[in-house]
Parts: sequence; C-alpha cells; structure tokens
Amino acid sequence: MTRKSVFVRVWLAGLAAFAITIALGAPLAIDGVPHGILDHQSAGSAAEVNRIQGLWEASGLTSTARNAMIADLVFIGIFGTGCVLGGLHYRRAQTLWLALIGYIALVSGVLFLANDYAETIVQFIQLVAGRGYDSLAQLAAFCQPIKVVSFILAFGSILVALVVEPFVKRAA
Repeated sequence: MTRKSVFVRVWLAGLAAFAITIALGAPLAIDGVPHGILDHQSAGSAAEVNRIQGLWEASGLTSTARNAMIADLVFIGIFGTGCVLGGLHYRRAQTLWLALIGYIALVSGVLFLANDYAETIVQFIQLVAGRGYDSLAQLAAFCQPIKVVSFILAFGSILVALVVEPFVKRAA
C-alpha cells in the first residue's frame, strides 16, 4: 500500500466520520439553540453554556450531546491525521505547487487537530460536569474560528492536490 493510498483512505474515512458526527449532532439544533453544537462551541461564557445545556437536558438531549461530542473526537483524529498524512505526502512532490499545497495541508491539519481537540475536550468536560465554566467556554470560543479556517484550508488543499496532481504529472 502506497503512502498516497494510506492518506486517501484515512482522509476519506475522516469525511465519513464527519458525516456521522453531523448526523448525530443534528437533533441538538432546537428552539433556543438553533445551531446546535456550534452554539455550544461559541458560547463564550459559563452562563451561556448552562443555558444551552439546560435546554438540551429539558429536551432529553444530554445523551445525544455526549454521543455527538464523542463522535466529534473520533472524527477529529481520523480527519486531522488524514490531512497531516496528505500534507506529508504532497510536500515531497517534485512540483513547487504540489509541495506548497502539501505544506498548507500539513500546517492546517496540525492546527485543526490542536484547536478542534481543545475545543471539543473542554465542551465535553462542561457537558459531563453538567455546568459551564467561563475559562473553558472562552477557550472553546477562541478555538472555534481557528478550527473552522484550518478545517477549510486542510480539506481544500487536499482536495485541490488530488484534483491537480494527475494534470501536473502529465505536464511533467
């Protein structure tokens, strides 16, 4: 099995895990929490985390939130690893463009892993504790935009590399 086939399989498995995570988190979008888990991530204060978790608890969704966060932790590891492996693969490319895309995927994948794990772990701690903590809510809110941008860059760079690579190889 080649290095490329390994990273592609891991990356695609990460996308499948992402779809599962989205499906598991969909019921968390309720009145008062229209964006579901995204609202919890960006809450920024213990009071807002408590409000959200209270609404989920009143709706019987605490277990759903826990399962969605566990799925998110699995997704982060698989997808982030796929991006890092893809970045490592493409940074060794013979063409400058593919190598640059590889470095973007690598750095974005590492940033995604660090920020999404930090965000989700502090969310999970608050959910399990049954209460929000200002410092943890602020950390999650701080990490969220970095996670989003790094996810987009990591996903996009791998996608671009996979699409462009055959054309670059033909031109060489």
